[in-house]
Amino acid sequence: MSAIRKPFRRRRPTSRDPERTRELLLQAAFEEIYRSGYRSADLDAILAAAGVTKGALYYHFDNKEALGYAVVDEIIAINLHRKWVQPLRNAKDPIDVLVRIIQSESLKREDVQRGCPLLNLSQEMSGVDEGFRRRTARLYKDWHDSMAMALREGQKRSLVRSDINANETATFLIAAWEGYVALGKNSQDPRMMESGQRRVSGHIRSLRPARGRTQAAGRG
Repeated sequence: MSAIRKPFRRRRPTSRDPERTRELLLQAAFEEIYRSGYRSADLDAILAAAGVTKGALYYHFDNKEALGYAVVDEIIAINLHRKWVQPLRNAKDPIDVLVRIIQSESLKREDVQRGCPLLNLSQEMSGVDEGFRRRTARLYKDWHDSMAMALREGQKRSLVRSDINANETATFLIAAWEGYVALGKNSQDPRMMESGQRRVSGHIRSLRPARGRTQAAGRG
């Protein structure tokens, strides 16, 4: 899961606009953590980007840890649900939706170099902070469950092969895609992600029943 980022336009909040202040802090913290990692994230850089004071930060968050948890719960979680969970929940054809999501992933070099915010935090913090581990695990479960449910619904409508295990397939697809994201970040090469798009999309298409694959090929 790569990031879904809206243009971040800093607007200095007023003292009567606490919700906007909190939003600015969360967006600035997300960008700083995404760029530098949680442990290297600089609170002064976050404050400068948000255009708020240290007092405003500690009014909304007890400490850096609380800010980091909120980034997972309120920024990364929303991005995950918007990109994966909601489209799969409403999918008429889960194969088409999954391929479309994979193909929509950015191949811009700067995005490939930064990787997946969820994967980055999970790898950095799961072994050292139980709060981050539980939060990122919950998001991976949401991702997995939405995919597995969509595949099961597809099986009921004969859109997905009946011989696959939806839970295992969802786990494999997440692991395969996040593996390519990790390799892309390490290699700093968008061609790695292009390869991942082809291979993962190809596997997803192979989940159609044989008749469905023939019809899909004909449409292409």
